[in-house]
Amino acid sequence: MTDIAGQDEYSRHGGFPKYTPADVGPEYARLLEGFRTLQDLAVSTAPTPEATVEAAERVEALIELLRPFQVREGEAPAGRVLSLPGRGSLLMLPWTIEKFDADGVRSRGVFRRFHLGGNGAAHGGTLPLLFDDTFGLIQHAYGRPISRTAYLHINYRKVTPLDTELVIEGRVDKVEGRKTYISAELKDTEGNVLADCDSLMVELLPGQQ
Repeated sequence: MTDIAGQDEYSRHGGFPKYTPADVGPEYARLLEGFRTLQDLAVSTAPTPEATVEAAERVEALIELLRPFQVREGEAPAGRVLSLPGRGSLLMLPWTIEKFDADGVRSRGVFRRFHLGGNGAAHGGTLPLLFDDTFGLIQHAYGRPISRTAYLHINYRKVTPLDTELVIEGRVDKVEGRKTYISAELKDTEGNVLADCDSLMVELLPGQQ
């Protein structure tokens, strides 16, 4: 997979850091999956008071272990490992990019227990995150300059299940000056549309954030 398109635009729009792919070993993927599993357990377990205290102590020890390694935005691997689910970021849904070019972007993944809204379905608020992140990838793959999301319009067509492989795919529909119009669909592996979304991304002017 190639570098993100339009990197030279970073120096002219809002002072964004210049993001480049991070080179990490398998130990980072192991750590990331451990954190994701911990997130799942954090919302799906009811430990005893004794276990809660022990867990809190272990988490606090982990915090102190990692705290000295904090770096500035754009320097941490999180969000810069295209081969890992969510590009190596815990904020993003654990989806893996399958297609990334000017014709569009396609990713595949699941909603985990951490994303539960209720009755076995993904929380409705997690879908805008997935779509918005995908739209950012799409506009970069298309070669558009640094932009911000002006709006997202989501249609929830069916219940989005947890622990089920799903696919999201989208593309640029049209460009009008600073405006990029993008759309995408979230489907199951049988092609049923669970949700679709269209958005407007607006190119930043020099100095805008």
